Amino acid sequence: MPKLLIPLAGLAAASALAFGGAGTQAASTTVLPAGHAFAAKLTGKATFVAGSTTMTCTVSASVPTSGANNVLPAAPGNHNDAGSVSVPVNPPSFSGCTTSIFGVNVTITSNAANGPWTLSLQNGAPATGGFTIPKGGVVLKTSGLASCTITASPTGPTTVGGNWTNGAPSSLAIANAPVPATATGGFLCPTGNQSATFSATYQLTDTTDPAQQITVTG
Repeated sequence: MPKLLIPLAGLAAASALAFGGAGTQAASTTVLPAGHAFAAKLTGKATFVAGSTTMTCTVSASVPTSGANNVLPAAPGNHNDAGSVSVPVNPPSFSGCTTSIFGVNVTITSNAANGPWTLSLQNGAPATGGFTIPKGGVVLKTSGLASCTITASPTGPTTVGGNWTNGAPSSLAIANAPVPATATGGFLCPTGNQSATFSATYQLTDTTDPAQQITVTG
């Protein structure tokens, strides 16, 4: 039986999404509708791939509750002349999760104990977006034949990003974004620094006025 993770030395805990590279001027960004609340819900499956192991969830969502999370900034804060617009979001929930290893179950939880989750959106060709995971913001716990605890983004924030598409609803598609991790546990569990990738597509819907769409423009 394979171990749950395979160590990869030298993985930098760097952002998987660059909002404008070194020496370049990022495009202006406007997110609309200003001041509206939104939900981000998984369509399809979310996958964490670590070594030869795939952990798959069928349900994931970040939804507004109270306060400023999951609310687009009011004007003029919804516009940036030279870069992305960021908004704090509630940690996404994960459920319906399984692993590719027979006899091994997994539960995945997220938290904001060490800092906020944020969503950053950048106009461009293509437009891009990314969720920033705070330090220790995702914890995967396996049970059954292997009892391990895997903590994502263990030393600081990590951004998992991808392409944004305006639509009805708009979507953010994240494909194989690298995520540093650390693992502890007993038999069949690795220890120390590990690496993984995350893939998921989230649809964003306006919960203030469902007839409107969340859009990214210049």
